[in-house]
Amino acid sequence: MFLFLSKLLPLFFYPLGLACLLLLVALVMLWRKRPRRAAIPVALALAVLLIGSNGWLAGWLVRSLEMQHVPSGELPTADAIVVLGGCTRPASAPRPWVDLSEEGDRVLQGIRLYQQGKAPKIIFSGGRIDWHGGGTPESQDMATIATAFGVPTAAILQDPTSLNTRQNAVNVQQILKREGMRRVLLVTSAMHMPRSLRIFQKLGIEAIPAPTDFLYTEEEQGWLSSTSEAISLNVLPDADRLRVITRALKEYVGTFVYWLRGWV
Repeated sequence: MFLFLSKLLPLFFYPLGLACLLLLVALVMLWRKRPRRAAIPVALALAVLLIGSNGWLAGWLVRSLEMQHVPSGELPTADAIVVLGGCTRPASAPRPWVDLSEEGDRVLQGIRLYQQGKAPKIIFSGGRIDWHGGGTPESQDMATIATAFGVPTAAILQDPTSLNTRQNAVNVQQILKREGMRRVLLVTSAMHMPRSLRIFQKLGIEAIPAPTDFLYTEEEQGWLSSTSEAISLNVLPDADRLRVITRALKEYVGTFVYWLRGWV
């Protein structure tokens, strides 16, 4: 039930869900023949969508998360590389093979670090929610990709049951204890890293951040206000920026909820 509510309730705090809620209020007002009052939630819904897809706000929110754990130098070696799920789609018809989502840089970063000799083992952590797509566990999909890139099966460990970041950390901790490991390189999206790292460290895991999947580079951030064309485009609504801002808000909401539960 907690998992379902954690997916459902925050929707009304995100721009699209909040705009839909305001429009629903407007419809109720129109049904009760209050057109002047209905204009207020309609205007608010429009404002939410415009602000929630603004280029400058997207850049600021994303970088406030992504820049927290940028490695200052070469990453050290560790006992294992931990790659968190949320980056693949199962090989269900008509897909010919496992698909990588935009966050697929996670599994590629884990493979890259292994090939660089940063750790002798890779732990892929992630299951799938039955009522949210289902399919083979993400850990299995990531392992399939890793073996295709030449990572030996003997070097791969899996956590196929975790359904959120907290479960990722708890299950990985059990694997580390079983294998006699202590130090890990933690691989996840840069925006997801602050919350993930706090959860792992709260459990006493010596985790070193190895972020990937950066959405904003310094060059792209400078481009936002570089020309009149760029400024105009950043003011206009954009579905991709709406998604990016929602992802950033999800991290802040998730961190707050996890803090309430004592997980970070």
